[in-house]
This record gives sequence, structure tokens and C-alpha cells, in this order.
Amino acid sequence: MPEIFQVTVLSLQVSTIATLISLLIGLPFGTWLALGNFRGRSVILSIINTGMALPPVVVGLLVAMTLWRSGPLGDLHLIYTPAAIVIAQTVIAAPVVTGLTAAALAALDPRLQQQLWGLGASHLQMIWHLWREARLPLLAALMAGFGSVISEVGASMMVGGNIKGQTRVLTTAIVLETSKGEFNNALALSVLLLILTYLITLALTWIQQRGAKH
Repeated sequence: MPEIFQVTVLSLQVSTIATLISLLIGLPFGTWLALGNFRGRSVILSIINTGMALPPVVVGLLVAMTLWRSGPLGDLHLIYTPAAIVIAQTVIAAPVVTGLTAAALAALDPRLQQQLWGLGASHLQMIWHLWREARLPLLAALMAGFGSVISEVGASMMVGGNIKGQTRVLTTAIVLETSKGEFNNALALSVLLLILTYLITLALTWIQQRGAKH
């Protein structure tokens, strides 16, 4: 039980941190892409959309090569640490949050932005009001970002190493138990992962639905 608790807590920690970092990156970047009108915008959007479907094992390979001792960031000694998992998961979730943020804001009525300018809103005030108007799809972007990392296994295994007591998370523990033939343990961990994901998604959905009533 103590090991399961530790694995569960670490899973929630790294995925939550990665999702929040992705939100800090994706919200402003997606807003810039949605509201901007500049050369190369469509190219950047296509890259972001491609990143939304980037295989986690590819992300794990690229991050591992970067953090490995012979890599450009090898001196930081982050490979096989929870921080490495956070980095990999952030790379996975950031395009999801960015792409869905850009889509949500681009779907707003363009006259809303003009009305805000006409009312004398500053640039920051205008963006804040647009975020409030698109808060429901933005919450959906947050849920999608979290869902893409809490269930991810390939990148976490490659950059974390699945080290007991250090970098083992629920998904990598499930893979380990399956490889050992301990299918009952793997199934129990899978059910735990599904319950945790459901409860967090339920909480975010509840917030989303409350926002829809106001």
C-alpha cells in the first residue's frame, strides 16, 4: 500500500505540474495565434496541430537525447528524475492546450473584439474578456491537456526509467506489473488510474457546467 500511495501521488504531481506549465505556455501562445494576423501564422498553426498528435514515444526520445549526459542539457542531471517526466509531459500537453485555445478564441464572434475596443478596453482587458467568453472551451482544453499526460506511458518510461520510489508512476507501474505477469495487480492499478482521471475530469466538468449557467 505505501508504494501504491507513493506512485499515485507522484503521478498526480508530475501530471498536474506539467498541465499547469502547459497552460502557462498554451494560453498566451494560443491567444497570440488566434488574434494575430501575421505572415507564417498558418505555418505555426499547422506545426501546433501536428504537435497535438505527436507520439509520446517520439517526445520521450527527443527529451531523453536532450537530457542525456552527452546531450545539450546533460549537465543539469535531469534524466531519470521526476523533473524529466514533467518536461516530457509538458512537451506533450502544451500543443494540445495551445491548439485548443487558439481554436476556442478564433471561434468567437469577431465583432466582440471590436465592441471591446469601442468601449475603451485596454489590450489586456480585451484579452481577459475574450478568455471569460471562451472559458468553457478553455476548460475543455485544460481537461484535454491533463488527459493527454496522466495516461501517457512511453515518454515517462524513457525519461524517467521507472525507478522504484523515484520515478515510477501509475502508467509505468502498470506496464511493469504486466511484464511480470501480475495481471491482477496491473488491473487494480489500471482501475485506480481510471478512477483518479474520472474524479479530476468530473471536478473540471462541474466547474465548466457551473460556468455555463452564469
